[in-house]
Amino acid sequence: MGTVTILVVDDDRSVRETLRSAFEAENWNVREACDRATVFDALDDHRVDLVTLDLSLDGEDGLAIAHSLRETSNIPILMISGKSSPEDRIRGLEFGADDYIVKPFHIREVVLRVRKTLELYRREIPDEVNILFDHAIYEAKRGVLTHLDGTPVNLTGFEQKLLALFVQHPGRILTRDEICQALHGRNWSPEDRTIDGHVARLRRKIEPTASGTDKLIRSVRGVGYVFAGPVRIAREHALHAQKRTGDRH
Repeated sequence: MGTVTILVVDDDRSVRETLRSAFEAENWNVREACDRATVFDALDDHRVDLVTLDLSLDGEDGLAIAHSLRETSNIPILMISGKSSPEDRIRGLEFGADDYIVKPFHIREVVLRVRKTLELYRREIPDEVNILFDHAIYEAKRGVLTHLDGTPVNLTGFEQKLLALFVQHPGRILTRDEICQALHGRNWSPEDRTIDGHVARLRRKIEPTASGTDKLIRSVRGVGYVFAGPVRIAREHALHAQKRTGDRH
């Protein structure tokens, strides 16, 4: 995986020491911070590949820190918190966390989650392959989306580019700037609502139900979106079987 630097953010020294020991055992470099000021000082001084972030930092709001991080960087964030309710986890993800772990944690689980998050950010699926997700196959090279029952889904040119961007970077939070560059070749501005409009229309076409829950494309408040559904490369025989099913309709 190469040299990895992790910024451990927690106001409890014993937690920082536990995480440092485990991460250094993986040959990862470790920096430490205990509050907002030291977080951004560390990021200014060093290249950081991932941040572990406690949500309660001696009275400071970890969610606000996560949001500030997301406004300036697309760095992976693994939240670690004593707050265990589903609502807390959802809020953490909405504010930019890539993953959420509840204290007390098992240190091996933390290491595995860090590995998984780093791999997600480094993973890119080439556009010449066919991509299987949830209930459909997307042929990115042709811009063709087909349900597994053979039903085609009509996508506009922008929707094709947007879906390709999402499924080629599954699990990675994409900022509105990144999306705007991919779709329009320019930087995003806060007054520009076209990205949100494209995402909303794509959601209506690809979400499997009308339940109102965003199963495949998840919003990250004030930052952008992430394709949260499982993605894998479609085997040729599966694609051919799907096409044969479509021919019978």
